[in-house]
Amino acid sequence: MLTSSLSKIQSTKTSALADHLILGFIILLKFILQYFAINPVYELHRDEYLHIDLGNHLAWGYASVPPITGLISKVILSLGGAVFWVKFFPALFGAGLLYFVWKMVEELDGGLFAKVLATSSVMFSVLVRINTLYQPNSLDFLCWTALFYFVIKYVNRGEIQWLYAIGLVFGIGFLNKYNIVFLVIGIIPAIALSPHRKLFKNAHLYKAVGLAVILISPNLYWQWINDFPVIKHMTALTEIQLVKVSRWDFLKEQLYFFFGSLPVLVTGIGALLVNRKYKRYQFLAFALIFILVLFTYLRAKGYYAIGLYPVFLAFGAVVLEQYLKNSWKKFIGLVLLVFPIGFFVFMMPIFLPVWSPEKMEEEQEMFNDLGLNRWEDGKLHAIPQDYADMLGWKELAGIVDQGIGQLASKDHLLIHCDNYGQAGAINYYSNSGVPALSLNADYINWYDLEKEPIINVVLVNNAGNFDRDREENLFSEVIKIGEIQHPLAREKGTTVYLLKGAKRSINDILKSEIAQRKSIE
Repeated sequence: MLTSSLSKIQSTKTSALADHLILGFIILLKFILQYFAINPVYELHRDEYLHIDLGNHLAWGYASVPPITGLISKVILSLGGAVFWVKFFPALFGAGLLYFVWKMVEELDGGLFAKVLATSSVMFSVLVRINTLYQPNSLDFLCWTALFYFVIKYVNRGEIQWLYAIGLVFGIGFLNKYNIVFLVIGIIPAIALSPHRKLFKNAHLYKAVGLAVILISPNLYWQWINDFPVIKHMTALTEIQLVKVSRWDFLKEQLYFFFGSLPVLVTGIGALLVNRKYKRYQFLAFALIFILVLFTYLRAKGYYAIGLYPVFLAFGAVVLEQYLKNSWKKFIGLVLLVFPIGFFVFMMPIFLPVWSPEKMEEEQEMFNDLGLNRWEDGKLHAIPQDYADMLGWKELAGIVDQGIGQLASKDHLLIHCDNYGQAGAINYYSNSGVPALSLNADYINWYDLEKEPIINVVLVNNAGNFDRDREENLFSEVIKIGEIQHPLAREKGTTVYLLKGAKRSINDILKSEIAQRKSIE
């Protein structure tokens, strides 16, 4: 009997080691995949430059995002700020999401096949595209998945530490992207309509809520003293962008995100709705419905809901593992494993920037037919807007440095840009050491106009946006330095001017423009 027990223990240890090795391999593969998902000819995206710059201005909030992005950017800058580190963190958050999906399957008593099926379903999906860019979305979807995981842990075990884990994850998620509020809005009524409603009588739930409030309170205070820029941002987003979003298109997009694994996803949702074995988790399916209805009503962008689906892929993988146990059905399991990978490889050139811009331009008709070349202006262009937003930035910084090189001194110099992408890219690539600023996004808050007077300006103007008469009235000399020539860059034609010898107080003019801009916003 002792020998039998020792054998079982050894077998369990061997199985656990194999699990850990396979999970480690999957996570390593995730990192490799992310670094090969972008053709190196592309530069960073305009949003990434802004996010990196937040690390130079740590605060409890920003006009564009909550504070965690600034903190992560500070770490990136402390590591040298190289592209490798910029891309490392979204890849890390994507790997963390895979870890929680694996653990979720484990919590649902799924075996190795279910773990591999669930994680591969998540890995070979739209999340590769999400995890290529340094934006809050990667951590947002990780937090959604972690919160679902801790909810399942509490439902299974009833241990109070999982309530505090939920509060902690919500707090982190809120400080990263306010989108996680919609997850909680959907879960609360779903629980209220289920047998788990007794949770609302648990004092530890409200202590966990208190923990979350403590975590997010510095950002709430920052929002309050700054007149809640998040409300202004959401109002502008609704009026300018979301009003154009079709509710039907939002729902159709949900089918594309995990298209290669739709059978797994549908199985997971269906099992929660109709299978009595999973009745205790049925409230999760209702939460999905509530959140999708809410997003549809609000005309949300399709990708806002991506964080909903990994949990249902985990359930689907567990259900299918049970169903496919018989020998003749194992072939179906193999197909379910291989198809997402094959579909992903086939579709890579469509939804990832693995082709060069020139190659994409050659295939322009295909991208036009798919609607991928239609930009925010409603017109069709040579390549997708996101990819055009990753071109021309180094060229711009080089032109700016060329202009600064014509000055005897960098003292009393301002680099003034039309938009945040220009300012962020110059700060990332320029060798001048002079910070670029803009009246756009968070940069409007970073002007220091109380010290030395501005005498010379390097002016970065959008194409066709230069008023020579105005600038010649303000400066003794106006010199055109150059413009972005890259034919496929969204910033093509952006022009750099050197304005020398201010005739009037540029500081006062900027103070007035900043006050006017803020009053309008």
